[in-house]
Amino acid sequence: MDKLLSEIRSCTVCKDYLPNDPKPIIQASKASKIVIIGQAPGRKVQISGTPWDDASGDNLRRWLSVSRKTFYDDNLIALVPMGFCYPGTGKSGDLPPRPECAVLWHERLLKSMNQVNLTLLIGRFAQDYYLGKNPKRTLTEVVKNYNEYLPDYLPLPHPSPRNNIWQKKNNWFRESVIPLLQEKVKRILQPA
Repeated sequence: MDKLLSEIRSCTVCKDYLPNDPKPIIQASKASKIVIIGQAPGRKVQISGTPWDDASGDNLRRWLSVSRKTFYDDNLIALVPMGFCYPGTGKSGDLPPRPECAVLWHERLLKSMNQVNLTLLIGRFAQDYYLGKNPKRTLTEVVKNYNEYLPDYLPLPHPSPRNNIWQKKNNWFRESVIPLLQEKVKRILQPA
């Protein structure tokens, strides 16, 4: 695992397509119990080098009901983006994750983790990659029908503050999905 993480952190495959020098950001361990597959680091995370070190990460930790200490313990939680480097900014926010990363690294990485009990798919890019693209299903439909993907995956919207409107329109998410998520996380992370 250490060799693989070192390879990922030194990857420069998409350097010609990034606004900055490549700086792959990942957290994982052979012992990780929960895998969070997100989109790509934002500008702030690219600078800090710490995954989910922004307002989205604050929201995600609230959803999970975990402390920063727990969240950043790689023996408990793996943080694996679809694209490992900040992709740059487009007209309406950050660009999509670079497609090279998941194809190149995810399978090897996930096979190296043999203690995983829960995989969270954050946002549409992760959901399309792992659940398959379905033009009849919106992110809302996928998240609302989360039971169809358990026990392998639990799909979630992106916790960005930009999605607060979505959360207000979809009260069922806070009422049903968040409590289920917190219960699963608590059960998995409880010491034996």
